Amino acid sequence: MSAAASAAPSRSGRPGEVLVAFRNVSKVFRTGTGRAARDVVAVDDVSLEVRRGEIFGVIGYSGAGKSTLVRLINGLEPVTSGSLTVGGFEVAGRSETELAPVRRDIGMIFQQFNLFTSRTVAGNVEYPLKRAGWDKDRRRARVAELLEFVGLSAHAGSYPEQLSGGQKQRVGIARALATSPELLLADESTSALDPETTQEVLQVLQRANRELGITIVLITHEMDVVRAIADRVAVMQGGKVLEDGPTVDIFARPRTETARRFVSSVLHTVPDEREVERLRRAHRGRLVIVDVGDGVDIGGALSDGAALGVRFTIAYGGISVLQEQSFGSLTFELTGPEAAVQDVVDELARVTTVREVAA
Repeated sequence: MSAAASAAPSRSGRPGEVLVAFRNVSKVFRTGTGRAARDVVAVDDVSLEVRRGEIFGVIGYSGAGKSTLVRLINGLEPVTSGSLTVGGFEVAGRSETELAPVRRDIGMIFQQFNLFTSRTVAGNVEYPLKRAGWDKDRRRARVAELLEFVGLSAHAGSYPEQLSGGQKQRVGIARALATSPELLLADESTSALDPETTQEVLQVLQRANRELGITIVLITHEMDVVRAIADRVAVMQGGKVLEDGPTVDIFARPRTETARRFVSSVLHTVPDEREVERLRRAHRGRLVIVDVGDGVDIGGALSDGAALGVRFTIAYGGISVLQEQSFGSLTFELTGPEAAVQDVVDELARVTTVREVAA
């Protein structure tokens, strides 16, 4: 365990307890003046819980409302209606003075790093400690711990313009962790980075979660990021949360079209429109997509179908593993007597999800 981990304070709550709770929260922005004035609903009647000790992902396309959602948590944007609590403290309707104690226990990292260009790496990490009134020796010790934690001890005297994007973001993480917050908000923290550097930053975030016990709310439009580190995830569109739950459930059994698009962007187990055209040219039988994975037994349906003269050909698909669970889908071409093929489809539908490939 690192020195930074040993310096982490004990937490008042237990892992799994609710840390952040949205109850019918909405955020409405008023834009324009006079007759041109209109209301824009950025967050629309959201109810959601983030539990202590987890990494919670919020994913959505641009304009989904996810960044506004995270800014509500630390009061950077006021709640228009509903209840929002952090550690049991009601954030909605509070003044700046009343929010100060809550904000001290929340760290934040940003897409564009937001580092002070005139300060060294050490100076950037030290800044929140100065504001918190830490004495010089204590500040120096804490900065050294954090730079070791994020792997930047050798760059303490460097300036931001001398660093790569990944190094800048690791400085941002160290700065956000300086005062040992209980909650870390990461708003598109990897979207400006290349894939390899993204993995390095995500590993640091995972260590902060596992070794320091910090709860993380991760805002992103990249499903690969969610897949890599999120325990649970919420899918947003148009200010609403369409679905939320364990990450493996969202990947294995997405309930909405938006979630299915995100999942297909990284798994590629379901044929897209171009692949469907190719499959139709190559296969003349009935094409069905069958969800498979742990706990799904399609063997009986296949053997019964074979006895009825139904032939199965795997035309597309794949299996993935996430959080030690296997899941995926297989696209079968079914040929044989029409009634027997329908019996097989009905039997498969009794044990898993089956979708027809559109003609």
